[in-house]
Amino acid sequence: MEKLATLTGRILLGHIFLLAGINKIGGYAATQGWMEAMGVPGMLLPAVIALEIGGGLALILGFQARIAALGLAAFSIASAVIFHADFADQMQSIMFMKNFAMAGGLLYVTAFGAGVWSIDARLAQRKSAVSGVTAV
Repeated sequence: MEKLATLTGRILLGHIFLLAGINKIGGYAATQGWMEAMGVPGMLLPAVIALEIGGGLALILGFQARIAALGLAAFSIASAVIFHADFADQMQSIMFMKNFAMAGGLLYVTAFGAGVWSIDARLAQRKSAVSGVTAV
């Protein structure tokens, strides 16, 4: 059950970032304009897209998952504070809480890793086989 839960959790956490990054490519000008309207330089959009797509894929695959999860957690908190802190607007309050909840899940991945069904686990297994150390 733990193996399936960690894989499913990574997919559920990662897919929202992957899709958001892809959608930002399709709506590049609108996203850039919205960022600038919120006081964030639009020139940062390529970095945001790279983080969302790259981090989302890394999380889904379980490759460098702790690093990807930490970066996405920081991004989720920052974007909540910058873009969703209008608590008079119920939708923005929900988006704020969603970002913080996702950051919580991502911090779990940061703390406990990607799980057995991941590229990280496969690489660790291969490394321990090469060094002669038995992985626990």
